[in-house]
Amino acid sequence: MTFRSCVAGIGHYLPKNCVKNTDLPAHLNTSDEWIRDRTGITQRYTANDEETTAYMAANAAKQALAKAGVSAAEVDAIVLATTTPDNGFPATATRVQALIGASNAFAFDVQAVCSGFVYALSVADNFIKAGQAKTVLLIGAESMSRIVDWNDRGTCVLFGDGAAALVLRATELDKELSSGIQSANTNSTKLRDADKRGVLSTHLYSDGCGYDLLYIDHTIETPNKRGGVIMNGREIFKSAVKKIGEAVEKALAANKLTVADIDWFVPHQANERIITGVIDHFHLPTEKVVITVDKHANTSAASIPLALYEAVTDGRIKQGQLVLIEAMGGGLTWASAIIRW
Repeated sequence: MTFRSCVAGIGHYLPKNCVKNTDLPAHLNTSDEWIRDRTGITQRYTANDEETTAYMAANAAKQALAKAGVSAAEVDAIVLATTTPDNGFPATATRVQALIGASNAFAFDVQAVCSGFVYALSVADNFIKAGQAKTVLLIGAESMSRIVDWNDRGTCVLFGDGAAALVLRATELDKELSSGIQSANTNSTKLRDADKRGVLSTHLYSDGCGYDLLYIDHTIETPNKRGGVIMNGREIFKSAVKKIGEAVEKALAANKLTVADIDWFVPHQANERIITGVIDHFHLPTEKVVITVDKHANTSAASIPLALYEAVTDGRIKQGQLVLIEAMGGGLTWASAIIRW
């Protein structure tokens, strides 16, 4: 019996407060033109005191469950990707569990910064493939505005807050194929491939030698130091296109696909220049690329699911289409995955 993780529902939450580039010069030495030219960002959302990471995650989760037609009691596991937990411990996922009433689930956090959602997807997918869970709530949620230095124009303008969630359900692959073939009254290879919905593969990487290229400037030993995000932007950019490119190539090769086979490319929304670099590297048609960095800024582990939510909701991503996602973050970590929606 072979199981595959299929997306049954998707939800999101964005904070009430939208901060446009034009709002920032009042307290920061910057301008709308400076930010847009370097990043493509025009605005970001910042959470208020009540909108904690758990609060945003729970709201996104409730919406995803409702769209999937799944009750909280049916959830077997909650995997929350975040680099901005509400507390050092316990896991913010357990607070989400309580907020949504998922009393039958086990819950934990995954921390891989901007790659966190793809890492969490891999973990959730493996639970389902191993038969340890039938329904997994996968969430990316971040409160990045709480950890940046709002006096550092080189970093604070890059980040935003938000959350998005996917409901993954186990599908017995043989049954799904049989059903699809019977309903269409054909046994073509093309139909069999199209019926293989779900997560096709995930690919995770890290290189600790890049640890100091992107990090937060406080530790357990210095808990009161809030120096904000420290980033070597030039080196991150140089590494990003190369490493992301390798991860994308691995994902395509693992599934015997080419770039032309992919219907939608949904990258981590860090910076428009990095996204453009990957587009150029693979000669991707821009109309196949989902870009939301202009509206959300970099929401770290929440960026890919937020972009997925937008493209699913506006009708771009349709059932049966191939979606390739990728990300790179501090660590350095990077990852890719292919999903047949």
